[in-house]
Amino acid sequence: MNKVKAKPLVILGGGGHASVLVDILLSQQREIVAIVSPENISSRLAFSGLKHMNNDQDVLAFSPAEVRLVNGIGMLPNSALKRNINEYFLDLGYRFETIISNQAYISSFASIEHGAQVLPGAIIQPGAVIGAHSIINSGAIIEHDCRVGQYNHIAPRATLCGQVTTQHDVFIGAGATIIQNITLGHGSVIGAGAIVTKNVSSGKVCYSSRIIMN
Repeated sequence: MNKVKAKPLVILGGGGHASVLVDILLSQQREIVAIVSPENISSRLAFSGLKHMNNDQDVLAFSPAEVRLVNGIGMLPNSALKRNINEYFLDLGYRFETIISNQAYISSFASIEHGAQVLPGAIIQPGAVIGAHSIINSGAIIEHDCRVGQYNHIAPRATLCGQVTTQHDVFIGAGATIIQNITLGHGSVIGAGAIVTKNVSSGKVCYSSRIIMN
Protein backbone atom coordinates (compact mmCIF):
# COMPACT_ATOMS: atom_id res chain seq x y z
CA MET A 1 0.00 0.00 0.00
CA ASN A 2 1.36 3.44 -0.94
CA LYS A 3 1.88 5.91 1.89
CA VAL A 4 -0.10 9.17 1.66
CA LYS A 5 2.22 11.98 0.63
CA ALA A 6 2.68 14.62 3.35
CA LYS A 7 1.23 17.98 2.41
CA PRO A 8 3.35 21.14 2.08
CA LEU A 9 3.46 23.34 5.15
CA VAL A 10 2.81 27.01 5.85
CA ILE A 11 4.47 28.31 9.03
CA LEU A 12 2.64 31.00 11.02
CA GLY A 13 5.10 33.18 12.91
CA GLY A 14 8.69 34.19 12.34
CA GLY A 15 10.23 34.16 15.82
CA GLY A 16 12.39 31.77 17.80
CA HIS A 17 9.78 29.05 18.32
CA ALA A 18 9.02 29.02 14.61
CA SER A 19 12.71 28.63 13.81
CA VAL A 20 12.94 25.55 16.06
CA LEU A 21 9.97 23.99 14.28
CA VAL A 22 11.42 24.78 10.85
CA ASP A 23 14.71 23.16 11.87
CA ILE A 24 12.83 20.00 12.88
CA LEU A 25 10.77 19.95 9.69
CA LEU A 26 13.70 20.54 7.34
CA SER A 27 15.59 17.69 9.02
CA GLN A 28 12.57 15.51 8.19
CA GLN A 29 12.65 16.74 4.58
CA ARG A 30 9.25 18.37 4.81
CA GLU A 31 8.32 20.95 2.19
CA ILE A 32 7.77 24.46 3.59
CA VAL A 33 6.09 26.77 1.09
CA ALA A 34 5.99 29.96 3.17
CA ILE A 35 6.74 31.67 6.47
CA VAL A 36 3.91 34.07 7.36
CA SER A 37 5.01 36.84 9.70
CA PRO A 38 4.76 40.66 9.81
CA GLU A 39 8.29 40.74 11.21
CA ASN A 40 11.57 40.82 9.29
CA ILE A 41 12.79 37.22 9.38
CA SER A 42 16.07 37.68 7.48
CA SER A 43 18.21 37.47 10.64
CA ARG A 44 17.16 33.85 11.33
CA LEU A 45 19.28 31.38 9.40
CA ALA A 46 16.65 28.65 9.72
CA PHE A 47 14.41 30.65 7.38
CA SER A 48 17.06 31.19 4.71
CA GLY A 49 15.68 30.59 1.23
CA LEU A 50 12.06 30.22 2.37
CA LYS A 51 9.29 32.40 0.96
CA HIS A 52 8.22 35.19 3.31
CA MET A 53 4.61 36.42 3.39
CA ASN A 54 3.60 39.31 5.63
CA ASN A 55 -0.03 38.93 6.66
CA ASP A 56 -2.29 36.20 8.00
CA GLN A 57 -4.62 36.83 5.08
CA ASP A 58 -1.84 35.73 2.72
CA VAL A 59 -2.47 32.18 3.96
CA LEU A 60 -5.77 32.25 2.08
CA ALA A 61 -3.80 32.02 -1.18
CA PHE A 62 -3.37 28.33 -0.29
CA SER A 63 -6.37 26.03 -0.34
CA PRO A 64 -7.04 24.09 2.89
CA ALA A 65 -6.94 20.97 0.73
CA GLU A 66 -3.42 21.77 -0.49
CA VAL A 67 -1.46 22.59 2.68
CA ARG A 68 -1.21 22.04 6.41
CA LEU A 69 -0.51 24.90 8.80
CA VAL A 70 2.07 25.01 11.59
CA ASN A 71 1.55 27.54 14.37
CA GLY A 72 5.05 28.76 15.18
CA ILE A 73 3.97 31.41 17.67
CA GLY A 74 5.39 30.71 21.11
CA MET A 75 2.99 30.46 24.03
CA LEU A 76 3.01 32.88 26.96
CA PRO A 77 1.09 32.60 30.24
CA ASN A 78 -2.51 33.86 30.04
CA SER A 79 -2.22 34.60 26.32
CA ALA A 80 -4.95 33.40 23.95
CA LEU A 81 -3.09 34.50 20.81
CA LYS A 82 -2.11 31.02 19.66
CA ARG A 83 -5.59 29.59 20.29
CA ASN A 84 -7.32 32.52 18.55
CA ILE A 85 -5.18 32.17 15.44
CA ASN A 86 -5.73 28.42 15.34
CA GLU A 87 -9.49 28.75 15.73
CA TYR A 88 -9.67 31.36 12.97
CA PHE A 89 -8.00 29.07 10.46
CA LEU A 90 -9.73 25.92 11.72
CA ASP A 91 -13.08 27.61 11.09
CA LEU A 92 -11.93 28.20 7.50
CA GLY A 93 -11.25 24.49 7.04
CA TYR A 94 -7.47 24.41 7.52
CA ARG A 95 -5.75 21.74 9.60
CA PHE A 96 -2.63 22.01 11.76
CA GLU A 97 0.26 19.60 11.42
CA THR A 98 1.46 17.53 14.37
CA ILE A 99 5.22 18.07 14.84
CA ILE A 100 7.38 15.44 16.55
CA SER A 101 11.16 15.80 16.59
CA ASN A 102 13.22 12.79 15.62
CA GLN A 103 15.20 13.48 18.82
CA ALA A 104 12.15 13.06 21.08
CA TYR A 105 11.20 9.76 22.70
CA ILE A 106 7.51 8.90 22.36
CA SER A 107 6.26 5.60 23.74
CA SER A 108 4.22 3.57 21.28
CA PHE A 109 1.63 3.41 24.07
CA ALA A 110 1.30 7.22 24.32
CA SER A 111 -1.17 9.34 22.35
CA ILE A 112 -0.37 12.64 20.62
CA GLU A 113 -3.41 14.59 19.44
CA HIS A 114 -3.50 16.71 16.27
CA GLY A 115 -1.55 19.94 16.12
CA ALA A 116 0.65 19.12 19.11
CA GLN A 117 4.38 19.94 18.95
CA VAL A 118 7.02 17.76 20.63
CA LEU A 119 10.52 19.22 20.58
CA PRO A 120 13.99 17.61 20.78
CA GLY A 121 14.87 15.72 23.95
CA ALA A 122 11.28 15.47 25.18
CA ILE A 123 10.23 12.15 26.74
CA ILE A 124 6.60 10.97 26.69
CA GLN A 125 6.01 7.70 28.52
CA PRO A 126 3.36 4.93 28.17
CA GLY A 127 -0.25 5.88 28.83
CA ALA A 128 0.37 9.61 28.45
CA VAL A 129 -2.02 11.70 26.34
CA ILE A 130 -0.91 15.02 24.85
CA GLY A 131 -3.83 17.28 23.98
CA ALA A 132 -4.37 19.04 20.68
CA HIS A 133 -2.16 22.07 19.93
CA SER A 134 -0.04 21.67 23.07
CA ILE A 135 3.72 22.26 23.09
CA ILE A 136 6.03 19.80 24.84
CA ASN A 137 9.23 21.79 24.79
CA SER A 138 12.88 20.74 24.69
CA GLY A 139 13.82 18.15 27.32
CA ALA A 140 10.43 18.11 29.04
CA ILE A 141 9.40 14.80 30.66
CA ILE A 142 5.81 13.58 30.61
CA GLU A 143 5.72 10.44 32.74
CA HIS A 144 3.34 7.49 32.53
CA ASP A 145 -0.43 8.05 32.45
CA CYS A 146 -0.28 11.85 32.44
CA ARG A 147 -3.08 13.65 30.62
CA VAL A 148 -2.06 17.01 29.15
CA GLY A 149 -4.96 19.18 28.03
CA GLN A 150 -5.33 21.26 24.88
CA TYR A 151 -3.21 24.39 24.34
CA ASN A 152 -0.77 23.62 27.15
CA HIS A 153 2.84 24.75 27.13
CA ILE A 154 5.23 22.47 29.00
CA ALA A 155 8.45 24.50 29.00
CA PRO A 156 12.02 23.12 28.67
CA ARG A 157 13.09 20.59 31.35
CA ALA A 158 9.76 20.64 33.12
CA THR A 159 8.74 17.27 34.59
CA LEU A 160 5.26 15.85 35.03
CA CYS A 161 5.48 12.78 37.26
CA GLY A 162 3.09 9.88 36.87
CA GLN A 163 -0.67 10.42 36.51
CA VAL A 164 -0.59 14.21 36.45
CA THR A 165 -3.62 15.83 34.80
CA THR A 166 -3.51 19.30 33.30
CA GLN A 167 -6.66 20.94 31.98
CA HIS A 168 -6.75 23.30 28.98
CA ASP A 169 -4.54 26.42 28.57
CA VAL A 170 -2.07 25.48 31.33
CA PHE A 171 1.44 26.96 31.28
CA ILE A 172 4.24 25.12 33.11
CA GLY A 173 7.52 27.03 33.31
CA ALA A 174 11.04 25.79 32.66
CA GLY A 175 12.39 23.26 35.15
CA ALA A 176 9.15 22.99 37.14
CA THR A 177 8.25 19.64 38.71
CA ILE A 178 4.69 18.42 39.22
CA ILE A 179 4.60 15.40 41.53
CA GLN A 180 2.41 12.37 40.84
CA ASN A 181 -1.42 12.44 40.91
CA ILE A 182 -1.66 16.25 40.84
CA THR A 183 -4.34 18.12 38.83
CA LEU A 184 -3.68 21.58 37.38
CA GLY A 185 -6.85 23.50 36.63
CA HIS A 186 -7.79 25.33 33.43
CA GLY A 187 -5.60 28.37 32.75
CA SER A 188 -3.29 27.81 35.71
CA VAL A 189 0.33 28.97 35.55
CA ILE A 190 3.27 27.20 37.15
CA GLY A 191 6.40 29.34 37.42
CA ALA A 192 9.88 28.24 36.39
CA GLY A 193 11.52 25.95 38.93
CA ALA A 194 8.40 25.48 41.04
CA ILE A 195 7.76 22.14 42.79
CA VAL A 196 4.03 21.48 42.90
CA THR A 197 2.80 19.06 45.60
CA LYS A 198 -0.89 20.06 45.76
CA ASN A 199 -3.65 20.50 43.20
CA VAL A 200 -3.80 23.96 41.61
CA SER A 201 -7.20 25.54 40.95
CA SER A 202 -8.22 27.02 37.61
CA GLY A 203 -6.64 30.39 36.89
CA LYS A 204 -4.24 30.23 39.83
CA VAL A 205 -0.51 31.03 39.65
CA CYS A 206 2.13 28.96 41.47
CA TYR A 207 5.66 30.40 41.78
CA SER A 208 8.88 28.87 43.03
CA SER A 209 9.77 29.83 46.61
CA ARG A 210 13.36 30.30 45.50
CA ILE A 211 13.78 34.03 44.80
CA ILE A 212 17.17 35.42 43.80
CA MET A 213 17.78 39.01 44.83
CA ASN A 214 20.24 41.22 42.93
